[in-house]
Amino acid sequence: MNEAFITPSVLRWARERTGLSSEALAKKLPGKDEQLLIMWEKGEARPTFRQAQKVANTLHVPFGYLFLSSPPEEKLPIPDLRTLPDVGFYKISPDFHDLINEALRKQNWYREYIMDEGGSPLSFVGEFALNAPPEAVADNISAILGISEEFRRAAPNWEQFLLRFILQTEQAGILVLRSGVVGNNSRRKLSVSEFRGFAISDKYAPLIFLNSRDAKAAQIFTLAHELAHIWIGESGISNPDLGQPKRKQRLQIEEFCNRVAAELLVPRKQLILEWNKRQTLDENVQKLTARFRVSSLVILRRAFDLDQIGWDTFFAYYQEEVKAAFDRTRLLNRQGGGDFYATLLTRHSALLTQAVVAAAFQGRLLYREAASLLALKKIKTLDGIAKELGLR
Repeated sequence: MNEAFITPSVLRWARERTGLSSEALAKKLPGKDEQLLIMWEKGEARPTFRQAQKVANTLHVPFGYLFLSSPPEEKLPIPDLRTLPDVGFYKISPDFHDLINEALRKQNWYREYIMDEGGSPLSFVGEFALNAPPEAVADNISAILGISEEFRRAAPNWEQFLLRFILQTEQAGILVLRSGVVGNNSRRKLSVSEFRGFAISDKYAPLIFLNSRDAKAAQIFTLAHELAHIWIGESGISNPDLGQPKRKQRLQIEEFCNRVAAELLVPRKQLILEWNKRQTLDENVQKLTARFRVSSLVILRRAFDLDQIGWDTFFAYYQEEVKAAFDRTRLLNRQGGGDFYATLLTRHSALLTQAVVAAAFQGRLLYREAASLLALKKIKTLDGIAKELGLR
């Protein structure tokens, strides 16, 4: 039986990286006990190659990593702009690390596809600098995406506004991926506490990812925030939190993108004009959510930022609203199911999915590569997608 000469310290690093104890890992490896794993980590015994491959798959690390002389230094491929008040930067989970690399693989493929098609660079990417007036950036985003009064009125509620907002963003040439899992693996759930979204700025293929395990009410603000990143040409991972006081935001770029997002969704002049101090908070919030087609969370935050309500009032109301929003999101996530094709287009971007399937049926992309890009288990599923999209 061939032994795998893995490096004990790397095995221990790989296990700790996932947050698993020796006991928890043993339960994921049928027929193995905790003591044997401890011996592997101490170098007192070695697994077989088959066992080592199983461990690597379970811990979501490349098999070759286990043979390195020391644990590798993992770095995120785009700037990490997430910070915690009084704590600092977040750690990187294996799920998030794999997710962002997969998003970059999709974005790189789509970039080459667009350039091969003779596409032109998108003029709005990086059009503004970080010292630009947030109102000017918000106005430009509104103009490019068509976020007008008519657009708002056409959406019956803020949930539909989010869907139409995403559609307009993709029609402008920006990929929008929205998922709560890595690939199509429902066992690898994303964490809202780790990140809410990220943006990859590129002149030909900009990409935005939204963590769909977040409340839909918060996803609207995250999408607007990531659009600001695209407009100033700055990639980054974000965790915009509407529930934090103004002074808690550490990074200038994140504060700027928050201001742009707020102005885009609820213009300052209009909120001040329509906020009625003779009405109750509930009455104002109800009126303005209907007016701007955004969630109550966004209206509350905007009212606080513009000194219409105090911090104590905002935070008490906000906590109630965010709990209700997360309860609704958890219910939807538990229900699961839904339309397979709608879920596919949401997770992998309707724009990207159509391009991948079209390229496959045109003979410009191998079927297995197309299936890999869309995280499909069966290649024949491409036929169904093509029919659904009207490409066959």
